[in-house]
Amino acid sequence: MQYTLKKSLGQHFLTDQSVCKKITEALSATQFTQLVEVGPGGGALTSYLLQIPGIRFKAIELDAEKVGYLLATFPALHQKIIEGNILDAGVPFEGDFTVIGNFPYNISTQIVFKILDWRLQVPVMIGMFQKEVAERIVSKPNTKVYGILSVLVQAYYDVAYLFDVPAAAFNPPPKVVSGVIQLTRKKEPIAVKSDKLFFMLVKAAFNQRRKMLRNPLKPYFDEAILQEEIFTKRPEQLSVEEFAALTFRMK
Repeated sequence: MQYTLKKSLGQHFLTDQSVCKKITEALSATQFTQLVEVGPGGGALTSYLLQIPGIRFKAIELDAEKVGYLLATFPALHQKIIEGNILDAGVPFEGDFTVIGNFPYNISTQIVFKILDWRLQVPVMIGMFQKEVAERIVSKPNTKVYGILSVLVQAYYDVAYLFDVPAAAFNPPPKVVSGVIQLTRKKEPIAVKSDKLFFMLVKAAFNQRRKMLRNPLKPYFDEAILQEEIFTKRPEQLSVEEFAALTFRMK
């Protein structure tokens, strides 16, 4: 049984077995009993994940044609595939589960926000992204790519860039290099007044990233606080901890 590639879904299927092995090795260095693969596509990585003994496994796949192909190719997947969009999916397991996948590039940032929604149940995520998105997630302050995604993810997870994946590892080859990263939930998340205020603050700050913080954050702080030196900085100059600390001083 063959399948077709759908550009509308941003499909680039991993075909390089050595990359699949490297991802599986990174995964096997972590502890888990429940695993969710996002976007299995042609099943290159799935074939390795199904060999892991003693775990509960589910895969989330939007494309009905791929679901048919996967079920025909891997009979072990029967009743383990959730057909639908990860962004609309309910929590796939009770208790903790690890998330893994070669994420569709056109929704990869939204998938990260979904992981943040599920963070109380997701201790580890290993995912493949377009390299520039992967670098954004793991970047540090005072860099051009440090932004909303970097700060929000790093408040709750320790981040590690694992390795590059060349375009030739995919069919069809994308026009970009990819990167695999790992998120490991912090034992103690950084303290914030509330998650809602933290998200609001970080998004407001970076929406005007070229301006001093005093401008975009005016609605959230008393005038006297806005005179402090920290508000003369630009958002990319603040650490995750500094953003978190500011939430306790918001109106």
